[in-house]
Amino acid sequence: MSDLILFWHRKDLRVSDNVGLGIAVARSPKVVGVFCFDPGILDRDDVAPARVAYLVGCLEELQQSYQKLGGELLLIQGDPVREIPALADRLGAVAVAWNWDVEPYALQRDRAVMAALKERGIASQTQWDQLLHAPEEIRTGSGTPYTVYGPFWKNWQSRPKSAPVAQPDRLEPLTAAERDLAQAQPLPTARKLGYPWDGLWVLEPGTTAARSRLESFGQRAIEAYDPDRNFPAIEGTSGLSAALKFGAIGIRELWQASATAMELARSEEAINSIRTWQQELAWREFYQHVMYHFPELAEGAYRAPLKTFPWENNQDLFEAWCEGKTGYPIVDAAMRQLNETGWMHNRCRMIVASFLTKDLIIDWRWGEKYFMQNLVDGDLSANNGGWQWSASSGMDPKPLRIFNPASQAQKFDADGDYIRRWIPELRGLDTGSLLTGKISPIERRSMNYPAPIVDHKIQQERFKQLYKSQKS
Repeated sequence: MSDLILFWHRKDLRVSDNVGLGIAVARSPKVVGVFCFDPGILDRDDVAPARVAYLVGCLEELQQSYQKLGGELLLIQGDPVREIPALADRLGAVAVAWNWDVEPYALQRDRAVMAALKERGIASQTQWDQLLHAPEEIRTGSGTPYTVYGPFWKNWQSRPKSAPVAQPDRLEPLTAAERDLAQAQPLPTARKLGYPWDGLWVLEPGTTAARSRLESFGQRAIEAYDPDRNFPAIEGTSGLSAALKFGAIGIRELWQASATAMELARSEEAINSIRTWQQELAWREFYQHVMYHFPELAEGAYRAPLKTFPWENNQDLFEAWCEGKTGYPIVDAAMRQLNETGWMHNRCRMIVASFLTKDLIIDWRWGEKYFMQNLVDGDLSANNGGWQWSASSGMDPKPLRIFNPASQAQKFDADGDYIRRWIPELRGLDTGSLLTGKISPIERRSMNYPAPIVDHKIQQERFKQLYKSQKS
């Protein structure tokens, strides 16, 4: 009779290219998957309904994947520090295996689970899976963590990358008695979990959808990724951010796809585009490494001048920003895309983040939280890193950047297609006025579109003065 090993899924909701699962199966064919609905996550005030719905969709396919292999995925709910060891004990598991995470809460929780398992005489078996290189692998010449992306990229890209991990051929099922002992629950809906989501899927959940996207992207869009990734009106990105956040697809599969595309590339432009996408994968890892080494980033600014910055935090201005009613078309289009779909184009994330912090002079943490409350791909490391970059508070050798909404619209939405899609009341407006925001009061009233809530030129100078006073 085979030893039973529990494999605890978290941000690795797949059976293919899963490092921890592969190692567990090599030890015993009787590996039982488990996912725990953790109130420490679900009860937070920054949970997005779209993200919970995506999670449920991934779990549905993951259960089916286990069934096809002859095994099963158990679903439980409660504090993992209590529930995971208790389940392992009931089933007589010799070990619980899982893949590490970088987030402060996850690391604290996992260490507590390890201690609780040890008290019961059950082994812990842990691996790194969601990164091509674990945080301790990539360090400066002096042995310290990187705090600047450029040198990190040079080191990171020079290292050999692991190939995808093979999917298990088969798994042994639980016995009927073991199934009764497991006390598992059926898969709940997002609504039952308290997060109803009725929006349209921009990013379909699950491994099958993720692989389909990757195949399509690798065959077509990756060779034009740079500059197409900057234009929100076209589908120029991979659309795999949510799949990566939940691990519906493995990072090694993505890297392999990029390497294959590089081998097939026949032009300098294609090679540059593929490399740019690889650099984006490295940005993802940079932010995760940074969060692992500097967990205090989850609570506040990295750069000293921004730790005590005198944010004005006007609630009315913040609500206008949230609702897409700032009077700046490109900003409002982006916020409406987020509110309606649970997703926003990355170029637009930078635009609206700059507007909130540099034009409205509102604490970046307000925007960071609002994004997490709405994004289907909301991830602490990436979201925090992006917001700190935009707010001039993060790890950036050239921190003071201010985006002009009109210039950004003219450069990246030159025909106004993106703005018109998300702000239908402005569809009849001429493109020049649409992009610059120079819309007369009469036109704004007739189209029921608000006047600008602030003056960009005045506000950027005000921010610069405040920033200068903090540095002096």
